[in-house]
Amino acid sequence: MSVIKILPETLSNKIAAGEVVERPASIVKELVENAIDAQSTRITVQVERGGLSLIRVSDNGTGMGRDDALLCLERYATSKLADDQDLFSISTLGFRGEAVPSIASVSNFSLVTRNAASEAATEIIVSGGKIKHVRDVGAPEGTMVEVRQLFFNVPARRKFLKSAATEMGHIADMMTGFALCRPDIHFRLSHDDKTIKNWPAAGRLLDRITETLGRDTRNNLNEIAATAIGVEVSGWISAPHITRRSSQRIYLFVNGRMIRDRGLQYALFEGYRGRLVKGTFPMAVVFVRVPFDRIDVNVPPLPWERAADRPLPLKCYPPPRQETVPFGTAERGMGYDGLRPRSNDMVPTAVRPSSSEPVPAWPSPATEGGDQQTPLTETSTTEPVCEQPFRMSLRFSDLAIVGQFHHTYIVCESGQEIFLIDQHAAHERVVFEKLKKRVRARKPVSQGLLVPETVELTFRESAALEPVLSELEQAGLLLEQFGQNTYIVK
Repeated sequence: MSVIKILPETLSNKIAAGEVVERPASIVKELVENAIDAQSTRITVQVERGGLSLIRVSDNGTGMGRDDALLCLERYATSKLADDQDLFSISTLGFRGEAVPSIASVSNFSLVTRNAASEAATEIIVSGGKIKHVRDVGAPEGTMVEVRQLFFNVPARRKFLKSAATEMGHIADMMTGFALCRPDIHFRLSHDDKTIKNWPAAGRLLDRITETLGRDTRNNLNEIAATAIGVEVSGWISAPHITRRSSQRIYLFVNGRMIRDRGLQYALFEGYRGRLVKGTFPMAVVFVRVPFDRIDVNVPPLPWERAADRPLPLKCYPPPRQETVPFGTAERGMGYDGLRPRSNDMVPTAVRPSSSEPVPAWPSPATEGGDQQTPLTETSTTEPVCEQPFRMSLRFSDLAIVGQFHHTYIVCESGQEIFLIDQHAAHERVVFEKLKKRVRARKPVSQGLLVPETVELTFRESAALEPVLSELEQAGLLLEQFGQNTYIVK
């Protein structure tokens, strides 16, 4: 009796789903890419409970006939490849041959589609990978896919998912990327019957970019363009004084696909070196085009790329050989978004508190996943430099001020050590400590603005702000929601 057996189709589909369907945002990505490849000009994404209960993607694209609708549920069935040479020069977005059957294998799935040559649309109902029925229905040209009760038959995978707000944040980020890359398409995203974002088709890419990044960027974006060795780079980047506290407003695209690449991010940050306050990030939309045969878009992400929102392992480097650190490396002292330079480029950094209390750790920019923050690093040239920094017990009163560098850093000394204090971050910390004292003393000091300030947030930022509005009001900061993700600071 043979020991090796061929797996049933339903089981092999579930195994494939482990690669394709990581979370609800993965499903949105696959379905929207297919809708774009179908030449859609209008794509609507409706989500309930962060995609745990429902994901519905509908489009007005070319649609499919009955035979093609059934074939798309078979593994490795696609209209986008003809032979093995096409695999190495993929110009479409949605080729993952196992995507649709894998999604259907871990959900209650329905497909309604009609092409121009068909008198009636085809509806296919699938539950856990098993086709329940196929019938003709009335529907306009295009395709509508519904995914309900995701991972209902794989409970271990369902437990791995985060809260509805977190999962919805990933979906919103994904849709923002699509909207930036394809301004010619009308995208609409809703969550629990509320419109999250509506992107009407825009005549100019710049209009879509300013709509997405925020109104304050409209007159503060610089166009970039370059071509070399077959690689084209274009896009828009913000002026140095227009920044954010995280890297979530940096969008990178390669051949129309949104990616996350630390090499490209580092190249972008190098262009801003010396022009940004430490702990702030530029906003950018950068497009890179390379010949299709020079990249492989079908390689699944590595485990540590999929888990970008998890803490990186501790890495320590040997102490630098230099006894002093050049002043010119100040901006490179703290890596942007987890991008750390070599240890001999690190500089000691401290933050001034509002009292004689020990200097607390100041949070640095969030890591790539945006869910963690690491304290500010304090190092000297006689000890190892660690990416996972530690707290220090130094008091500001122990330091002697030597001077100021570049109108940004306060230079201090203590014994044989030298410290650079980012005065902008120090001022922010002073204001923060004052606010905390007012809250503890229940004596908020507040003055209304003559002209209220309007702040536009992403879905993720809005979800983080909403639960703490009452606490902010206790501190004297009054904000009111003005639209879905827009707030008025009064």
